Amino acid sequence: MIEPVYSPSPDRYASMEYRRSGRSGIRIPALALGLWHNFGSHKPFQDVKAMAHYAFDKGICHFDLANNYGPEYGTAEENFGRLMDISFRPYRDELLISTKAGWDMWPGPYGNWGSRKYLMSSLDQSLRRMRLDYVDVFYSHRFDPATPLEETMQALVDIVRQGKALYVGLSRYPTDKAREAYRYLAEHDVPCLLYQDRYNIIDRAPECSGLIDLGEEAGTGFISFSPLQQGLLTNRYLNGVPADSRMAKGVTLREELLTPTMMKALRGLNELAMKRGQSLAQMALAWLLKDSRVTSVIIGASSVPQIEDNLKALENTKFSPEELALIEEFSAPIQLKELPR
Repeated sequence: MIEPVYSPSPDRYASMEYRRSGRSGIRIPALALGLWHNFGSHKPFQDVKAMAHYAFDKGICHFDLANNYGPEYGTAEENFGRLMDISFRPYRDELLISTKAGWDMWPGPYGNWGSRKYLMSSLDQSLRRMRLDYVDVFYSHRFDPATPLEETMQALVDIVRQGKALYVGLSRYPTDKAREAYRYLAEHDVPCLLYQDRYNIIDRAPECSGLIDLGEEAGTGFISFSPLQQGLLTNRYLNGVPADSRMAKGVTLREELLTPTMMKALRGLNELAMKRGQSLAQMALAWLLKDSRVTSVIIGASSVPQIEDNLKALENTKFSPEELALIEEFSAPIQLKELPR
């Protein structure tokens, strides 16, 4: 059976909010789709396609990837390449596609961290997998303490000058190193478009370290990943650990996190969310988007209904002072304010 040619919704931009990234000319959807865990080789391609199509139909035109997303490494990019060929090629200029390099990717001394050789080789591989001539944003995925910062930043500058990326970004850099990197990039006429980090109601490290303020001063946008703290900020764990949950399987969440203090905080936050007419997950996303310094929030999803549910967060991103005070009261005992960057 021949499938019909994909035709996106004609009103795909009608209900999405778009925010300017720092002092750039780029506006980014308030919600972006991250292809970390549910778009690789273990996921049926029909599911991958359904989620990507639905997201784009709803105005989510930013797709966030990395070289080692899958699982297995590289397979999320490979699946995205298939999407480009069968669906998205006619709409390439409507898409903002990002990828990254900095974590373990292939064996040997040149498949990790932040050397010029690794970054450039990795991007070449990513472009082949995604069947693209260029990406819109290429990130240094983490700071490399063993490589001179100037080497990593100059590689990013040269990647833009070679036409393999339009913009560059940083992820998970310490505050002092991010400041140096912003300065270097600006001095070489390739300002940093986005800084990406984990940030949510529980994890306040980017806020407390000054990274968000620093980005605003530098004219760099901020994009949050793990906005639901790997599922903790959902209704999944309000009554314990479901047998089929990520925590029960020991995948990215440890069961010891679900302490009595955590349970009490989550239930309090959930009650407030219900009073707002939202799920806990929707309120957690809305809490991030209440801050104009947050350019976008990367959502992960394993199904179309999850994306649909997350989009409802955009219907109410306003919080009263009383609601914000309650969020602080409930979350204060469980906030993570200082994490290794």
